Amino acid sequence: MAYLKYISDENLINAVDKVIKVIEKAENEADVKLYKNVVDPFSALFHGITHKISYKEWIKQEKARQIQKTMQNAIGDFHQNILGSVKGWENLGSSGGLDVKSRKQKIIAEIKNKYNTTKGNHRTELYDAIKVMLRKEEYKGFVGYYVEIIPKNKSIYDISFTPSDNKIKKQRPKNKRIRVIDGVSFYAKATGRKLALQELFEVLPIVISNNYKYKFNKKESKQYFDLFTRAFSTE
Repeated sequence: MAYLKYISDENLINAVDKVIKVIEKAENEADVKLYKNVVDPFSALFHGITHKISYKEWIKQEKARQIQKTMQNAIGDFHQNILGSVKGWENLGSSGGLDVKSRKQKIIAEIKNKYNTTKGNHRTELYDAIKVMLRKEEYKGFVGYYVEIIPKNKSIYDISFTPSDNKIKKQRPKNKRIRVIDGVSFYAKATGRKLALQELFEVLPIVISNNYKYKFNKKESKQYFDLFTRAFSTE
């Protein structure tokens, strides 16, 4: 029996494997990278004293923090790999201008892991990049999406993307073919399954336990699912 209805086991495991390898590599390089950039000793001192932790524990937490930053980028790539493997969809890689597309649904999209991943004028640059892509003959009639996998305040939306240009203090104009959408809605649109994103989250502990040395128990899975319900609408 397949892990998920909308993606092959091979493609799912490959997407998971890429994240695992990024994390393991980051952990192996943590000691070297910790001192590659100058560590703020004042910040370290205040943090250690106010949190009542030893220097050894502070080092451990700092390594974890740096690994977390690396992992966030890997999670964005993970969603690109998953969505790009859904039947009828294509992963455009790192040189495709945007991230994924579906000729059948006439959609091209840029995927970001969280609503605040792209800030300021980077949002207008993204709007302009989508606009340029939609002008190409091969994308005639397509809709361009900016996907925010984790939305703000568990919001559900599929609306015109009109970011503000801070340089000229003006929003980009509404364009019915340039939109911004939350992760739950986009996964549903791409797969035809309303709970596709939730299904992915729920199966990950099983995939990881079955294919790697890392083990998970049901109690932990439920605790992590609580984080999912705090981030996404599950209705």
